Amino acid sequence: MKFKKEYDLICVGGGIMSATLALITKLLEPKTNILILERLDKVAQESSAAWNNAGTGHSALCELNYCPEKDGEVSIKKAVDICTQYEVSKQFWSYLTDKGLIENPNEFIASVKHHSWVLGKENADYLEDRFNEMKDHFMFDSIEFTKEISKMKEWFPLIANDRTEDEIMAASRINRGTEMNYGVLTEKLFHILKTEFDTPVHCNMEVEDIDPDTDLDWTVEVTNLKTKEKHQLEAEHVFIGAGGGSLLLLQKVEIDEKEGYGGFPVSGEWLVCTNEEIIKQHNAKVYSKAGIGDPPMSTPHLDTRYIDGKRQLMFGPFAGFSPKFLKEGSNLDLFKSIKYDNIPSMLGAFWHNLPLTKYLVEQVMMDKEDRMNSLRKFVKNAKSEDWEVMLAGQRVQIIKKDEFEGGKLQFGTEVISSKDGSITCLLGASPGASTATSIMLNVVEKAFPELMNSKKGKEKLKEIVPFYKTEVNKELFEVELEKSRKILNL
Repeated sequence: MKFKKEYDLICVGGGIMSATLALITKLLEPKTNILILERLDKVAQESSAAWNNAGTGHSALCELNYCPEKDGEVSIKKAVDICTQYEVSKQFWSYLTDKGLIENPNEFIASVKHHSWVLGKENADYLEDRFNEMKDHFMFDSIEFTKEISKMKEWFPLIANDRTEDEIMAASRINRGTEMNYGVLTEKLFHILKTEFDTPVHCNMEVEDIDPDTDLDWTVEVTNLKTKEKHQLEAEHVFIGAGGGSLLLLQKVEIDEKEGYGGFPVSGEWLVCTNEEIIKQHNAKVYSKAGIGDPPMSTPHLDTRYIDGKRQLMFGPFAGFSPKFLKEGSNLDLFKSIKYDNIPSMLGAFWHNLPLTKYLVEQVMMDKEDRMNSLRKFVKNAKSEDWEVMLAGQRVQIIKKDEFEGGKLQFGTEVISSKDGSITCLLGASPGASTATSIMLNVVEKAFPELMNSKKGKEKLKEIVPFYKTEVNKELFEVELEKSRKILNL
């Protein structure tokens, strides 16, 4: 395999993030010299793979953790941010489809209505308050709300059947929700890079180390896992987008910004329905509320999925524990990640998150029947023989320094970058893939400000993502929503 000696950008990891970053950069400047390296033998096998994530187009239409309640007030600020970022992603995919670069968008995106559903008076009151806040905002003004069982039977019969009038429930729904197959999307983006921009992904390539270099910025040490051949490549910019594996690589990079970061691995499991008759009864994404003291990643949901052209039904997620940082990682990953500079962060995060530790221990101790009992809160008469347990992806929750608590567990995603933007690293989990376009636009801005700020770059960005650096108002939102609905065939 022939490598060039020097690159403008090396992307580590063959997932949705590297694909999005490389493609945006190539669209802004086709001459940019980009190398993409993946340690497995195919792209999109870890966090981007369809079975490894929830596949929800996270747009805050149904996820209640984006609308926290404080002193009786529900805030929708985070929901507006997430919704905007997801629409930016849809604009990017619409642009690619409109230009003929993506064929058959429905292979990766499908319309599935998004619902929130809760039990008990306190939760029902919260959901109604959230509805009242959301309906007055133009991004969510099509939201519907009900406390009627008859209405819920129309929306999601599988959950509403066998319910009695004395059960206090509430539900909301927004019709424009989407279901995503990020694995297929990632493959399509890499296909464009290969065919249109002569930028293939090099698989079976493990990045061992990244060192500062005197002439250019970085030397990237790579091992070919098949031939054991080693390469030293030079790059002006490096992006580490290796999912759970990013932290271990970041720790080898000599920049001050990495200090104090740690990670805690959480594996996931789903209950997947095997009975076609039951799968046919549900065509919805239904999110509920996480239990008191449970982390946002534990929000239970019953999801219609479309994977490999087939409709699926899954419930979860259930958390598990594995010391690996990737599904295909090593059992030593967690231990390798503990460094002198992040011990205070790790201990602080552990001490201030004892409920999370308790939650994880309880989840790990669950057997299949315990998981079925969780499902039965959603589907009353669910039978064990109709469902099987399936392993989902591996996530690494970020732990970062905190001056008051020593360390803090951070949910969501975070970009760490050197002062000059020559090296960037993405850590964290959900809603990552859904907001990949916005996150990677930030990376391009740090790494290649000259591309973003040139007259040509600004015009191109306006064409690709009309929401970028724009105050989004009702008129613009509705125009763009309709445009992406038509182009993506939703």
